[in-house]
Amino acid sequence: MKNVEDLISSASSIHARYSVGRIERETVREWVLGLSEYPQPYAANIRRAADWFKVLSRPEIPPDELKVEDLDRLRSIFRP
Repeated sequence: MKNVEDLISSASSIHARYSVGRIERETVREWVLGLSEYPQPYAANIRRAADWFKVLSRPEIPPDELKVEDLDRLRSIFRP
């Protein structure tokens, strides 16, 4: 199990950089899928985010809406 403070710091940094276009969705996806175990309530939110990002492409969702949903999933990691 890893340090929750590090998770919060890292997740908020990834969220901020992705929201302004400094990193790509694929980088965010790899980061989320690479997270290990954390205590609740973080664990459940990480699992939900990982399930979301496991799907490589979501062509049925417009890009702007996809990014909003991605950001919501990231936010749930550091604001459970």
